[in-house]
Amino acid sequence: MSESLVLENMTVSRGAGPVISDVSLRVTPGEVTALVGPNGAGKTSLIESISGVITHSSGHILIGDEQIDRLSRVARARRGIVHIEQGRAVFGSLTVRENLSLTARTEAEACAVLEHFPELEKRWDAPTALLSGGEQQMVVLARAFAAKPRFLLIDEMSLGLAPVVFTRLLPIVTALADAGAGVLLVEQFTNLALGRARDALVVAGGRVTYQGEAAALREEPRLLHEAYLGRAA
Repeated sequence: MSESLVLENMTVSRGAGPVISDVSLRVTPGEVTALVGPNGAGKTSLIESISGVITHSSGHILIGDEQIDRLSRVARARRGIVHIEQGRAVFGSLTVRENLSLTARTEAEACAVLEHFPELEKRWDAPTALLSGGEQQMVVLARAFAAKPRFLLIDEMSLGLAPVVFTRLLPIVTALADAGAGVLLVEQFTNLALGRARDALVVAGGRVTYQGEAAALREEPRLLHEAYLGRAA
């Protein structure tokens, strides 16, 4: 069985105190885990601490038996952690082809990714700055796909996109998991994210208010509502 990415009792602080506390989580290869909750609940801080953008206050991060807490962001990336941050981090002056070449080892690998992104084929040699917001997000996902991540952390992929565009992108997230990546999906479109996830974590008020099967939240709106209000256990 492939090694999982595991958080043990993680607490992340910014400024005066903790923004999210005592989180334990397992990201399993081949599965999508949804991390949802109201704005300001600490979701972004948590995944930034996993990838090494910021440090965490306490707890541990492991891949299999290896503790990676003290590793740099670059070293964590070399172990297969890819972090798609909020916003569309494309290199606008570069073409789609050139953006993908940053992570693909060969042009053949970059071209193979187009199977999942047919819309990008006709934009292959266009500067990425000229693409629509949805197309730019496709470039970001395609770059991640070409990197062949072990673990993919996606922070608010839908930011600034219409729901119909985001719905088009979601199957690509599932395809990444089907290719073997463990995906941790932070998303504001809660029901859409839960529809793609096996497991879910809800955080509210800086703590975990639900952890379990995503299906249970989809099937019981009351449970999801209480978790968002911080009332669930």
